[in-house]
Amino acid sequence: MVDFGFGIVPSSRINLDLFDRAKFEALATLEPDVRKCMACGSCTAVCTAGTFKATSLRAAIEEIQNGREKKALEMISGCQLCGKCFMTCPRGINTRHLILSIVKIYGEEK
Repeated sequence: MVDFGFGIVPSSRINLDLFDRAKFEALATLEPDVRKCMACGSCTAVCTAGTFKATSLRAAIEEIQNGREKKALEMISGCQLCGKCFMTCPRGINTRHLILSIVKIYGEEK
């Protein structure tokens, strides 16, 4: 193997085999739209709360898929449920319902 002089720092490594996907599957059963997200960023671009706090549903979904549930909850905690993201989503994802479902499933372990 060729040594390029750099490597993956252990703190940024994600081992997808180490976290339980049962909660994500429960979320996908409750809200199938979570699988439709293509991470385009339209929701983040129009987010009113994003002006005041780092709020991104797109990034929160990616964090959940990578096993970082606490970070995902932090990212959607500033959501005001205004519905702007729902109106701009090209996939028609009911973002408000998705956010409430995420909080319902992942917010249980506080």
